[in-house]
Amino acid sequence: GSQTPVPKAMYQLTLLTLAVLLCSSSLVNGGKVLVFPVDGSHWVNMNIIIEQLHARGHEVTVLRPFDSWHIKPDSLHYKAITVNSSSGFSEQSFGLFVNRTLELRREGPSFRTHISIVCNLLSQSYLMHEQVLQMTEVIFEDKVLMQSLRDEKFDLVLTDPAFGGGVFLGHRLGLPLVFNVRWTIQVEGHFTIAPSPLSYIPVPGSELTDRMTFIQRVNNFLIYIVTCIQFWYVVEPLYPEFVHRHFGKDVDYIELFQSADIWLMRNDFTFEFPRPTMPNIIYMSGFQCKPSKPLPKQLEEHVLLKRFQDSAKIAVIR
Repeated sequence: GSQTPVPKAMYQLTLLTLAVLLCSSSLVNGGKVLVFPVDGSHWVNMNIIIEQLHARGHEVTVLRPFDSWHIKPDSLHYKAITVNSSSGFSEQSFGLFVNRTLELRREGPSFRTHISIVCNLLSQSYLMHEQVLQMTEVIFEDKVLMQSLRDEKFDLVLTDPAFGGGVFLGHRLGLPLVFNVRWTIQVEGHFTIAPSPLSYIPVPGSELTDRMTFIQRVNNFLIYIVTCIQFWYVVEPLYPEFVHRHFGKDVDYIELFQSADIWLMRNDFTFEFPRPTMPNIIYMSGFQCKPSKPLPKQLEEHVLLKRFQDSAKIAVIR
């Protein structure tokens, strides 16, 4: 059937809204960013991003577990919300893991020692994933907290996808997702979002290049299979059940990761072998060692775009 013509005044109003936003972009108030971080070394670079966002006038709120190791409850750069749950990153749990690893290494190199170290690592990883999901569950079930997060009207969620808590919270709140990423719950970030042919894309840890012999390609494939087995052992028992319970049986948790709006990749393609990439990947290697002004600008542009889209929707509805 024929479509109802859109009134000319509606187009004019939408164009006027865009013109006002573009002309006043330098006067836009700071955005509101909700951060769901990962503790430990991952927090070091996330904190630098937060400091730069704060310096540019943005309001940052950080979710942290009560036993967080490095993420402090008080800061000049962000407002902290402490969740009454552990995320598995306490100093005590890490100490036990490191001590056990050192004990195994003192036994000397052997196949048994190698397997024991891998099993110790996988067990610790499983525990951390489990506790991060438990923390996310606590957040979801806290109706007062969830309503307060909605009332804050955040512009986006900034998170590290090495664990899934921030991804799931972003989708539950219906907010754009920005990743500070090198690793996802699967493997290196590119393998999650970009085509990664194993014939010339070396698996991290393989010590191979993009120019492989046939035997090296076979080895690369076998290493990838081993990585997948480890991933299935650590992640598969936990994530599908959580996602199906909160988002529906037809939702694939990997797709929730892949739908992130921006991937701030903590490496530089100039130091990588040639590989496929995606247009929403922004490479920011070395930002910990120099002023990272372009990075907050990317987030600012994302916030401005979202505000324009919201204003345009309101204009069309009116």
